[in-house]
Amino acid sequence: MTRFSDIWVQLGPRFLPFADAATEQLPLGRLLRLSLFQVSVGMAMVLLTGTLNRVMIVELGVPAWLVGVMVSLPLLFAPFRAVIGHKSDEHRSVLGWRRVPYIWFGSMMQFGGFAIMPFALILLSGDSNGPAWIGHAGAALAFLLVGAGIHVTQTAGLALANDLAPPEARPRVVALLYVTLLLGMVGSAALFGVLLRNFTQIHLIQIIQGVALATMVLNCIAMWKQEPRNPQMTSPQNPRTAFSAAFGDFVRTPRVLRLLVALAFGTAGFAMQDILLEPFGGEVFGLNVGQTTWLTALLAGGTLIGFALSARMLSHGSDPCRIASAGALVGIFAFAAVVFSPAVGSINLFRVATAAIGFGSGLFAVGMLTAAMELADRAASGLVLGAWGAVQATAAGVAVAASGSIRDGVGHLAMAGDLGRTLQQTATGYSFVYHTEILMLFVTLVALGPLVRVSGISTLSVRTGKFGLAQHPG
Repeated sequence: MTRFSDIWVQLGPRFLPFADAATEQLPLGRLLRLSLFQVSVGMAMVLLTGTLNRVMIVELGVPAWLVGVMVSLPLLFAPFRAVIGHKSDEHRSVLGWRRVPYIWFGSMMQFGGFAIMPFALILLSGDSNGPAWIGHAGAALAFLLVGAGIHVTQTAGLALANDLAPPEARPRVVALLYVTLLLGMVGSAALFGVLLRNFTQIHLIQIIQGVALATMVLNCIAMWKQEPRNPQMTSPQNPRTAFSAAFGDFVRTPRVLRLLVALAFGTAGFAMQDILLEPFGGEVFGLNVGQTTWLTALLAGGTLIGFALSARMLSHGSDPCRIASAGALVGIFAFAAVVFSPAVGSINLFRVATAAIGFGSGLFAVGMLTAAMELADRAASGLVLGAWGAVQATAAGVAVAASGSIRDGVGHLAMAGDLGRTLQQTATGYSFVYHTEILMLFVTLVALGPLVRVSGISTLSVRTGKFGLAQHPG
């Protein structure tokens, strides 16, 4: 066993992206154990935005706009991630913990949402005598609790990792945690696909219950003996900084606003297809539940490859904003391939494009995260990560909510013949969403242009008055 552990430790830093983030203060074993909270978040994200939304739209016949609203309900908590991060920075406790209480209560909210969800699905399926609105309300409450738990757990968990790591390793430590998130998504999507190969409602309920139990187990292991108790830091007598003052100082930092704008448009550009990916495969190409769940695995796998490549590029001194720009460019071509796949009748083109979307989003996410973490030494880590997460989650939530409504509205007009006979097909509503995403990624490139460094010098330092793509070095 000792020999196996030695081999694993030697292989880890070589093959695991960002594994070189391990330090004496935060060894790789402890860091990987802490990262387990990201595995639970990944499972929840796959279940909410992948498996459940496809089942509700296709198998249960719930309108896509209503599913989009449910999936986007966590958006209500997303803007508060900055507040959550700041509150954990300023938390007062006689026990001396700042992050652990937030991780614990976030885990409890996730568990509560998954506990409610099976009963809501039973009502939605029509296998009971209860009114349909109770099923809708129960599902909405379940999605809201799980989403709120994800936001609280992830914000506090990332801030804890940032606290434990030395300043020079913090961006790579947080990036490693996102690699773990993607691994959790890939693994859970593959597992759900196998378990739901022969779909039944009982199997789905058992999976949800299993995820609820796994969430508590993984998060408890992740928290165990991680945060050192420091009653001096959390003493109620310590002065507190108001959130408005702390956030005002943060946004006045050079580059921050432009970075957040680029993050918002880029995240929305990649996120609009989240709830449409599996329904698109089911309706346009006739794939079953197990096959469409594998699409989510392809998406997450492509993102993981993007993370790995960005790790290598960052280790060679590449500019994080340039990496994010490359991710947006890959996304533009990938979404174009999705649009063309029904026209040429190629499922394989659709699958390759799905993986490419994940690859582009991986490059974009790591680039933007690393760029944001370069600012972490100028503000409290909880506030920085909370603001980054708030913008990302809010943009994703708005995009997801809008995508379902756009797909339903345009799809209805197309099938009614109002858009012409050529567009009278199932794929039209989806195609309009994908074209919107391409436009958003172009806007992202415009916003990122002035942030890209030339020979290690930020173009922001050169006040040319230009804005946008012209600022991208050739």
